[in-house]
Amino acid sequence: MNHRFSDPEIAAVYRAIGERRDMRHFRSDPVDPETLTRLIGAAHLAPSVGYMQPWRFIRIVDPEIRAAIHALAKDEQEKTAEAYGERAETIRKVKLEGIRECGELLVVSLIPDRERYVLGRRTMPEMDICSVACAIQNLWLAARAEGLGVGWVSIFDPDAMAQLLALPQGARPLAVLCLGHVEAFYPEPMLETIGWDKRRDLRTILFHDRWGNEPA
Repeated sequence: MNHRFSDPEIAAVYRAIGERRDMRHFRSDPVDPETLTRLIGAAHLAPSVGYMQPWRFIRIVDPEIRAAIHALAKDEQEKTAEAYGERAETIRKVKLEGIRECGELLVVSLIPDRERYVLGRRTMPEMDICSVACAIQNLWLAARAEGLGVGWVSIFDPDAMAQLLALPQGARPLAVLCLGHVEAFYPEPMLETIGWDKRRDLRTILFHDRWGNEPA
């Protein structure tokens, strides 16, 4: 039995992967509710260790809460700049979030009762975080296919965010997702454009059998 997708379908998958960008610039147009439901559904199809499905999505609809989340991000951006020494001014100037402008704002959190999930986590408890990352990537790629941008914001104090959103004890916010329409997708990752870093060559990330053994 041939399980391979058709060539156009395969090309579409690789195109979504290749053109996915961490977006910071958005239009304020609302996101179609049915599209948003599809994107959350795509996230919920992600693999999770022990089938724990540890992701929870909080849609932010209150403008005051959105403003408070933006304030948390700006505060952390300044603290990050202070910690970076000679690159502080670059961090202060670069746009690291689109919280105020994006059509939809989502906060993604881990569930509070993760300890009861042992399968696949006895020696690697961080697999719950990996599972949430898979869900976010699903949403990200589906959004790109739908023509929508996503920006993953991680510059915030998780304790302050948990308190702001009244998360239960033990729950942990991992991401603020800015989602919405964009004028254009960046031709390359924004941090590459500003010279922050560049994508590593494949030859530097693939080893054979042991660390450092490059392919023949």
